[in-house]
Amino acid sequence: MDERGHGWVIFASVVLGMAGIMRIFDAIWAFRYHGAVPQKLEDAVFGSSLKTYGWVYLIVGIILILCALAVMGRSQLGRWIGVAAGAIGAISAVWWMPYYPVWSLTYVALGVIVIYALAAYGGRPSETTLSPQELSRI
Repeated sequence: MDERGHGWVIFASVVLGMAGIMRIFDAIWAFRYHGAVPQKLEDAVFGSSLKTYGWVYLIVGIILILCALAVMGRSQLGRWIGVAAGAIGAISAVWWMPYYPVWSLTYVALGVIVIYALAAYGGRPSETTLSPQELSRI
């Protein structure tokens, strides 16, 4: 398969799949953790239960893995879910910048690269590709 941008699409799919696997690990941790919960968790978006966060992480992880598979299959729905996931990942990493600057910048960069890969090369391959010699004969 020698098409333009194929490597970018594979890269985006791998990053989305790895992000999904990491969210599943987060879900397992949230389900199994029985230690002290941070005080400010009751003000968090999904409440104070780590089980709720576990379910959210699990669902997000499954969506990301399915999205990665869809991107490999050149699905347009998978492509746009991947763009949204890259944007959300990059934006949410900025919040952690004061605490983990290197990791935050890494996540921002990965999100931006995934967005670029899917926006620039994630479309369906063209049905007819003519060489310059064939175009000159037309």
